[in-house]
Amino acid sequence: MNRTSFKLSTLATAVALVSVMASCQNKDEKATTTTAAKTDAPAGKSGEPIVYVNSDSLLTKYEYFKDLKVKLDGKSKSAQDDLAAKQQAFQREVAQYQQTQNTLPADQRATTEQRLSRKQQELQAYQQNAGAALQNEQATEQEKLYNKIADYLKVYAKDKGYKMVLTYQKGNSAILFADPSLDVTSEVIVGLNEGYKADKK
Repeated sequence: MNRTSFKLSTLATAVALVSVMASCQNKDEKATTTTAAKTDAPAGKSGEPIVYVNSDSLLTKYEYFKDLKVKLDGKSKSAQDDLAAKQQAFQREVAQYQQTQNTLPADQRATTEQRLSRKQQELQAYQQNAGAALQNEQATEQEKLYNKIADYLKVYAKDKGYKMVLTYQKGNSAILFADPSLDVTSEVIVGLNEGYKADKK
């Protein structure tokens, strides 16, 4: 019986959570306010109808996102460690069988191989289920992150008189140029972090 290696793909948490900001633009196209991004620069002038936020800066400085990343990274690491331990235990059983198979009666070899085959299938199912569970949790957390930012920006835009908040991400944006005076990233980060601190109390 050949040894089979099993790997649990590491969830690209940071990348996924950053990319959700860019994809959210299409998700809320019909809403009066759209989530957004660009680079850190002076706060937008009051009364400007359109402003933008840098999604990269927003997420790297948003405390909720930092805590979320630590949480998901920890769960991913724990799942990988658990899977690795199960994989190593299985491989030890396979190696032990391979060392003794020539000395075993045919019926015992068949029984052992059937048992190891079942264990291999169980391990594969465990890997798939663990990966699916992590992906589902990640999707749920992405939705929460989006909602937190979108809900804040709706109130923020209304208070400031903005008609639209655009999202900008270097290398992944329809915005080729925007006047830095329209960048409200820093102001939005301060407001989001203040709200997150209040929620944690």
